[in-house]
Amino acid sequence: IAAPDGDRRKQISVRGIAGLGDVAEVRKSFNRHLHFTLVKDRNVATPRDYYFALAHTVRDHLVGRWIRTQQHYYERDPKRIYYLSLEFYMGRTLQNTMVNLGLQNACDEAIYQLGLDLEELEEIEEDAGLGNGGLGRLAACFLDSMATLGLAAYGYGIRYEFGIFNQKIVDGWQVEEADDWLRYGNPWEKARPEYMLPVHFYGRVEHTPDGVKWVDTQVVLAMPYDTPVPGYKNNTVNTMRLWSAKAPNDFNLQEFNMGDYIEAVLDRNLAENISRVLYPNDNVRKNCYEKSFGADPYPIPMHVAIQLNDTHPALSIPELMRILVDVEKVDWDKAWEITKKTCAYTNHTVLPEALERWPVSMFEKLLPRHLEIIYALNQMHLDRVAALYPGDIDRLRRMSVIEEGDCKRINMAHLCVIGSHAVNGVARIHSDIVRNSVFKDFYELEPEKFQNKTNGITPRRWLLLCNPGLADVIAEKIGEGFITDLSQLKKLLEFIDNETFIRDVAKVKQENKLKFAAYLEEQYKVKINPTSMFDVQVKRIHEYKRQLLNCLHAITLYNRIRCNPSKSFVPRTIMIGGKAAPGYHMAKMIIKLITSVGEVINNDPYVGDKLKVIFLENYRVSLAEKVIPAADLSQQISTAGTEASGTGNMKFMVNGALTIGTMDGANVEMAEEAGEENLFIFGMRVEDVEALDRKGLVYNAREYYESLPELRQAIDQISSGFFSPRDPGCFKDVVNMLMYHDRFKVFADYEAYIKCQGQVDQLFMDPREWTRKVIRNIACSGKFSSDRTITEYAREIWGVEPSATAIPPPNLPRN
Repeated sequence: IAAPDGDRRKQISVRGIAGLGDVAEVRKSFNRHLHFTLVKDRNVATPRDYYFALAHTVRDHLVGRWIRTQQHYYERDPKRIYYLSLEFYMGRTLQNTMVNLGLQNACDEAIYQLGLDLEELEEIEEDAGLGNGGLGRLAACFLDSMATLGLAAYGYGIRYEFGIFNQKIVDGWQVEEADDWLRYGNPWEKARPEYMLPVHFYGRVEHTPDGVKWVDTQVVLAMPYDTPVPGYKNNTVNTMRLWSAKAPNDFNLQEFNMGDYIEAVLDRNLAENISRVLYPNDNVRKNCYEKSFGADPYPIPMHVAIQLNDTHPALSIPELMRILVDVEKVDWDKAWEITKKTCAYTNHTVLPEALERWPVSMFEKLLPRHLEIIYALNQMHLDRVAALYPGDIDRLRRMSVIEEGDCKRINMAHLCVIGSHAVNGVARIHSDIVRNSVFKDFYELEPEKFQNKTNGITPRRWLLLCNPGLADVIAEKIGEGFITDLSQLKKLLEFIDNETFIRDVAKVKQENKLKFAAYLEEQYKVKINPTSMFDVQVKRIHEYKRQLLNCLHAITLYNRIRCNPSKSFVPRTIMIGGKAAPGYHMAKMIIKLITSVGEVINNDPYVGDKLKVIFLENYRVSLAEKVIPAADLSQQISTAGTEASGTGNMKFMVNGALTIGTMDGANVEMAEEAGEENLFIFGMRVEDVEALDRKGLVYNAREYYESLPELRQAIDQISSGFFSPRDPGCFKDVVNMLMYHDRFKVFADYEAYIKCQGQVDQLFMDPREWTRKVIRNIACSGKFSSDRTITEYAREIWGVEPSATAIPPPNLPRN
């Protein structure tokens, strides 16, 4: 592709000034990659060919740094961190890589000179949707921070062939479609067949004079695929290693030889199904395996730290024990000491149904040796508890890893707690609940084991990449240091009354809103008022996150407009997005209710531009990058004591949205940092919820229904079929749940929520004061960087120190 005449004026921004040499090099490399693509396949290039040419061009800049980083680690032998997670919700890689390598402006200019549009090419990339929500996205942020902080860290997980499903809304209902994200190939990964490992299942256990042997097993091969993870402008490129299940070549060869070829092939598929698809619920049925660390395993905790991201990789604990005891012949007690010193566990939920409990019968068949090890570990653990609390049988029952009953189960959280030297929650209020409720008995046994590590987000993706306009405005005032030290945003407090800065921040927000409105019109054929308040709630659909409370507010606003259409109203566009687990009936009904309410409101001529309700289809990382910078109001309205932390709340805060929320999860610390008066806080606190739950004080939804006329009107409308005239009984299950079985007490917070939303309206009518509060929130969001979180993990759990020293680039000598 030839460059057009003339040269575009280069934008000077925090993404770096494009040097002429860099631009020429990018253009040359792009053409070379495009040439080989076309020579191989055809003569006419498609947009996807252009995307792949650019991806390979950017990847070329990664590879030398990747090799140099691994050489650096090999020579210096730092302690390795293995972050084990069954979810890595990475999103797109191209733009993030360009930002972290400082290539974005050079690529932008080169692609422009070639007559192409960089944003259009970025849009071609598939999201790597290997996660359900917050937990998987947190893991992705952590990888970015670990590389930026120069830690020798590796993300270990599963290379799902199909990620989180694509969500289609058909007649208002969620319909799931397979996410075939690899169908065009993945330019960012490198298969590593030389490191393929056997993983054993089934079989039986033999106790021999030479030790324990696990025999007659079925083997599945684990094939690693490595993806580079670049730090921000420090030449460090770490590795995310995702494992794919492969059947061995001799898999069921006997059946094949007997002539049943089809059966043999089907059996291969059964083995490879292990990594076929991400399990789209809160609990994922897989685990990661670690290899042996050589002939002298005793110093493992000095050289290796393993962090378990929730209970999903819990089997790492008995697997490490099996390798040490059965393979390396380490003494049992010594092996247990090594395992505990090596492993640490992060808890992500307090909801009882989300804590994994797997049937013993499944272990007996699938992993018999691991079951033996778990039984032995549990016996040691209970013997210790019994010695400290003699005669306390109920305590033994509560603390056992094995839960007795009709179906004996293994409590994976208890296994993680006893097998780790550190256990942490992910926000201060959540860690308090972990200590005082979820793991109260374990905390009393080993209080020193329990810590808090408040979650964070990477400012590279969630400010620099997704909101370059705001990043530039900030950099003009305080420099670029905030990109790797987000606490520097505090300097913005000096400019809270600076009229130019107030105007610039408001201008960036309005530009983002206009851009997102255009995107909605193009993608969803929905026209919205870009001057309206963008009121956004995007997260997994779940009863505890209370999208229903948001929906009731929308109905209440609608009824007020209908009642008095000539009255002045603050125009609002309510956007709700998120996926429901395919088997979660109530969550799917909530989506149907939101879309049905939107259908009525959006087509009512009395309402016009005053109110719109939009369901954002197929919410994912790349959509979050568009909607979050455009949001005015962020809804974080879970019942107090149910949301472990949240990270979306932090993304909205740093991008200049104000928060309406309960005192739950990280909202508590956000209010502490910015001042409670600078958020819209409402509703019950944890102690109020607990008081309602105590015996003698039962939450009675009907009392609220009877005493609050606007609530009663909204519920009656839902119940009578006002929003579903073709199927009047459509929402009977939703109404029944809200009236008689609502664990999350929606009605108890309704009145306070509606009142608080009135305060939101009042402030929005004063744009200067609104923007002053926005600036204060941005300035006080520095605590919520994942760099701060990872620094705390490194120093207080893993025993390593982050490094600010950049590795020399590939074109300079290593020393």
